[in-house]
Amino acid sequence: MKEKLNIFWFRQDLRLDDNVGFCTSLMGMHPVMPIFIFDTEIIEQLPKDDARVSFIHKTVQELDARLKSYGGRLSMYHGKPLFILKQLLLSFDIQSVITNRSYEPYGRQRDKEIANFLSEKNIGFHTFKDHVIFEKDDVVKSDGAPYAVYTPYMKKWKALFSAKKPLQAHDFRYHIDNLRSQTAAPNLSLSDIGFEESSIKVPPYEVSTKLIRQYEETRNFPSVDGTSNLGPHLRFGTVSIRKMILQAISEENEVFWQQLIWREFFIQILWHFPKTTHNAYKPKYDRIIWRNNKEEFELWKAGKTGYPMVDAGIRQLNETGQMHNRVRMVVASFLCKHLLIDWRWGEAYFAEKLLDYEIASNVGNWQWVAGSGVDAAPYFRIFNPTSQLEKFDKNGIYIRKWIPEFNSETYPEPMVEHRSARLRCLETYKAALN
Repeated sequence: MKEKLNIFWFRQDLRLDDNVGFCTSLMGMHPVMPIFIFDTEIIEQLPKDDARVSFIHKTVQELDARLKSYGGRLSMYHGKPLFILKQLLLSFDIQSVITNRSYEPYGRQRDKEIANFLSEKNIGFHTFKDHVIFEKDDVVKSDGAPYAVYTPYMKKWKALFSAKKPLQAHDFRYHIDNLRSQTAAPNLSLSDIGFEESSIKVPPYEVSTKLIRQYEETRNFPSVDGTSNLGPHLRFGTVSIRKMILQAISEENEVFWQQLIWREFFIQILWHFPKTTHNAYKPKYDRIIWRNNKEEFELWKAGKTGYPMVDAGIRQLNETGQMHNRVRMVVASFLCKHLLIDWRWGEAYFAEKLLDYEIASNVGNWQWVAGSGVDAAPYFRIFNPTSQLEKFDKNGIYIRKWIPEFNSETYPEPMVEHRSARLRCLETYKAALN
């Protein structure tokens, strides 16, 4: 007779603490077997030394060790999730599969197919809100329409948050006895899933009182270590968004708090407008005739444009998987506006490189720069990479760190002249939009 149990499926929630789905699963009637699936639909598209896969693998090993201390284990699998679940049904009498909700197009389609299959087998598929404070239609206009402008969304978000009951803490230890006892479980090495250790590491996050209180005055200066490194940890759920929101509020830093709300704004935009992963939110912007010069794109990717802030940002990205937020805007604007290369090309390159890549924020920010997205900068707003450098790195500390040949004969001349590139951009956009 097969063992009767529930499954908790870890995904982008790689922690035990304050994990809504995991805590809820332990409150059920049956023992809980935690699993993690290295989803081949996702990871087969990545380079074999992808830093994010190395980070995920390290994190799930740590999760397994922590579960082991409570008498359980984390069972790891490699393949398509639906196939893995079908295989598990051969060995166990699964009553329910519990997981935290996904908001991205692929995740939504995957979960729909799994829910339909499990329903046919009379098995429950239960998903929970864990990745955000507000989701789907939680924050909408009075007529039920989604917000497409950040400021009114942010104000409504805050109003709902202040009217909400205090954020509930989810402590798994109260019900840990319902964790399925097991001394062994399927485990996978990086090589088992076709990957190797990356030389790029995900840095730990820092949300100290000092950092949060100084965030507003330091966040725009790339030479200052004033960023929290929270991005990858929120992306993969190694930290709770509820914990971070409460800390931001306790330090009374509106700017830091609002950065977290921007994240939820873009996630709800992607939920309501999934087409924006490939199409402009404002359809007329898809009429733009991009130059899409491949040789120029390669120079941009190599950090050899002749514009120091652009080149430093790209080199930082290529070497560390990170890029300062202020610099990201300059780098992205240069590609779209100075070179007239489709924002989708840049979005795809960031998707390949960024440790904190999350499709909602990445697409949202690239479309913002291109002028085609929600609450976007007007198309005639074109960052001047030279004046941005003078304003935010006037002593050249940041650029000298990433461009050792700066001010030497080996550093290239600017590949385009700012004034003429700006005029070319304005003419191209006007021709498409009028």
